[in-house]
Amino acid sequence: MTRIWLQHYPPGVPADIDPRAFASLPEMIERLAVEFTDRPACHNLGHTLTYAELERLSRHFASFLQRLPGLARGDRVAIMAPNLLQYPVALFGILRAGLVVVNVNPLYTARELAHQLGDAGAKAIVVVENYASVVEEVVGTTPLEHVITTQVGDLLPAPRRWLVNLVVKRVKKMVPHWRIPGAVSFRDALARGAAQPLSPVPVAPEDLAFLQYTGGTTGVSKGAMLTHENVIANIEQTGTWIAAGLERGREIAIAPLPMYHIFCLTSTLSFMRQGSLIVLITNPRDLPAVVAELGRWKFSLMTGVNTLFNGLLRTPGFDRLDFSALKIVVGGGAAVQEAVAARWLEVTGRHILEAYGLTEASPGVSANRAGDAWDGSVGFPLPSTDVSIRGDAFEERPVRADAGDLAEASGEICVRGPQVMRGYWNNPAETASTIEHGWLRTGDVGFMDATGRVTITDRKKDLILVSGFNVYPSEVEAVIASHPGVLECGVVGVPDERSGEAVKAVVVAGDPSLTPDDVIAHCRTHLTAYKVPRRVELRDALPKTPVGKVLRRALRDPPTSG
Repeated sequence: MTRIWLQHYPPGVPADIDPRAFASLPEMIERLAVEFTDRPACHNLGHTLTYAELERLSRHFASFLQRLPGLARGDRVAIMAPNLLQYPVALFGILRAGLVVVNVNPLYTARELAHQLGDAGAKAIVVVENYASVVEEVVGTTPLEHVITTQVGDLLPAPRRWLVNLVVKRVKKMVPHWRIPGAVSFRDALARGAAQPLSPVPVAPEDLAFLQYTGGTTGVSKGAMLTHENVIANIEQTGTWIAAGLERGREIAIAPLPMYHIFCLTSTLSFMRQGSLIVLITNPRDLPAVVAELGRWKFSLMTGVNTLFNGLLRTPGFDRLDFSALKIVVGGGAAVQEAVAARWLEVTGRHILEAYGLTEASPGVSANRAGDAWDGSVGFPLPSTDVSIRGDAFEERPVRADAGDLAEASGEICVRGPQVMRGYWNNPAETASTIEHGWLRTGDVGFMDATGRVTITDRKKDLILVSGFNVYPSEVEAVIASHPGVLECGVVGVPDERSGEAVKAVVVAGDPSLTPDDVIAHCRTHLTAYKVPRRVELRDALPKTPVGKVLRRALRDPPTSG
């Protein structure tokens, strides 16, 4: 196919990248530690690790993992934590031991965690003590053989470490009681690993690096198999796109999004590829604290989602920060609203660079150019990436030449490139329906204009995007339907000023005493907070097609009378 977008690339950005710039992610961190030895790598809660320290600690953790009984090359190890210094140490340690990382949302309920660990066959997990009680609930029903627990302040120097852990556990009481026989503390794991040399593990580009879980049309979470080559390709693609004007080893990047999310994960690795300092934000919901942290740095790079940008703009003191060093702000996960983009430009003097991606593409697919004003598009395909708009019969649609040919040009956005996943873990049927003739069917609907710029207009699938996180209606429906007072239900996404979209549930009660609050309380027991319906509407019946399929679009509107 003709890459019509290449002539609109930023100066210096190549048409193609080398997806094997590094043989593996372990090789990348080892080479970065040589190039940027004493440069700061990661900062969190007042303490900074250099690239050499990150290499050393991750080597010790890898050595510890290698000696755990029953853990062999290619086995899966989960990380269940917010953004702490322990996260990159554990992540690189797992990879350097020849194992596969399974990123877990630390806010998962026991039901959600059990499914993910069971599906991945995870034999070990690294968990912050705040969430260990949830792991305790599932240890006996999952393949877990080893649990490594860490306290929030474990990688801080004493006495700060002791103070932070004391405040979290005893003062703020943020650690529910837990008891997991045989659990090993993270600090003990590092000490054990330091006593033994790491045995080098050959890791090939085609080996799995991550099982990155995403929702599915059936509501069952699926593990996207991302290889070392997939992730390295996307690091190179995104890194070259923004490289102009960046100084290797000199940039400061703010990482407020959680590293367990693919957007933050890859963007953080991409910034590290430049030798940047990554400032890890542990709790991005505490916006005053985020603003205070931003005030300590002359930061030059940042990632975020529309919800975060909007929240920061409304937080006192944000407009008084020093933005003089700011170069690149990448927005992803969900569409950046025009009003938010305009206000951000007014306050910071910088445009938000809106990008598009999905878990199955590691995740980057396309991006606007740095400095481009908001235009509602998601920009141009990244280097080594082909994007094609396809119809229902998988026929290629023409580019949109003018405003009048939208219907003819619209179709499903399909992607091909070295960042596209190998497939779904143990799910050949879903893989076959998602990857066709080498093309990843994204489920997003849009068009491409004559310059190669891509615009998303709709979603073919029913997923709901809440602050950049995927919510699949059928998963929420299954939880609601398990309430004894519910006869049937339907779930849709509705516009929400704060989160972009919110979950709305329409319920037909089997018990006349059922209330919306009952449904919400039930959901909170079984679902992560962002999946819980913001609105619950009780109706006498659900709108359906003649064959009995629920009309989701009709659920968004209030019921008609009569």
